[in-house]
Amino acid sequence: MTFLAHLLRVLRALLRAIATALVVPLLLFEEWGWEPLAALVARLSHLPLWAALEERLRRLPPWGALLAFFVPVLLLLPVKVLALFLFGRGHAASALTVLVLAKLVGTAIVARIFQLVEGPLMRIPWFARWYPRWKAWKDRVLDFVRQSRPWRLVRALNRRLARSWRHFREG
Repeated sequence: MTFLAHLLRVLRALLRAIATALVVPLLLFEEWGWEPLAALVARLSHLPLWAALEERLRRLPPWGALLAFFVPVLLLLPVKVLALFLFGRGHAASALTVLVLAKLVGTAIVARIFQLVEGPLMRIPWFARWYPRWKAWKDRVLDFVRQSRPWRLVRALNRRLARSWRHFREG
C-alpha cells in the first residue's frame, strides 16, 4: 500500500469517527424520544380531523409517503432560521428553547408519520435497501455508546439519584 493510500484510509477513518461523534447525541435523543413522542402524538387520533389525516397518511402511495415523511422537516426550517436569528441577536436562551421545542415537536410528528407510512416506504426499492442498513449502523453505534464507561457511569449516577429522590420523598 502506498503512503497516499494509507493516508487516505486514515483520513477516512478519522472523518467517520468525527461524523459518528457528532451524530451520536442526535441518535441518543431520537432513540429516547421516538416511541414515547410518537405515542403522545398518536393520542391525538381521537380527534376526528387528526384521525382522518392519519387515515389518509396510511393510504398514501410510496412516493407520497416519502413526501409526507419529509414535510415536517421542511416546515421546521423557518423555526430553525428563527433560532439562528435569535442567537445572532444575543438571545441564546430563547434560541435554545426554540431549537429544543422544534426538535421535540419535529421528532414527535416525524416518528408518528413514520409509523403510519413505513409500509409504503418499504416498497421504494432504495429505501427498502438502505433503511435496514441505517438501522443496523445506528444500533451498532448506540450499543457501543451504551457499553462505554462514561455512559455506564452516568446511568449508575442517574439510578443513584433516582433512589435518593424516592427515599427523600418517602421519608
